[in-house]
Amino acid sequence: MIASRGNHSGSDYRHGATAIISGVAHTAFNLDTSPDIERRQIDAWRQMSAAQKAETVTGLTRASYAMTFAGVRQRHPDESPRQHFLRVAVIVLGPDLARLAYPDAAEVIAR
Repeated sequence: MIASRGNHSGSDYRHGATAIISGVAHTAFNLDTSPDIERRQIDAWRQMSAAQKAETVTGLTRASYAMTFAGVRQRHPDESPRQHFLRVAVIVLGPDLARLAYPDAAEVIAR
């Protein structure tokens, strides 16, 4: 069920519009994207199959890891691939969980 706030309908994607959908408030995804393009993007996501959505999420996750690794390698060019991996683990998991999963992560956390 959709309950509107203000003069906006629940299907209105204009910036600043807020609709409650099962207790979740809708806000604009991107402040630099026109409302029409945002609406089209949301409509396209709704038309995707579960497999297409999973493929998209997998691709975005892989791209995020690739960018994280690239940033770590750029900031620490003299370290080994293992140290790069540990630094990414600290970024993704946080220091406490990274240390539990990879005890040698302590060496990169300390620096």
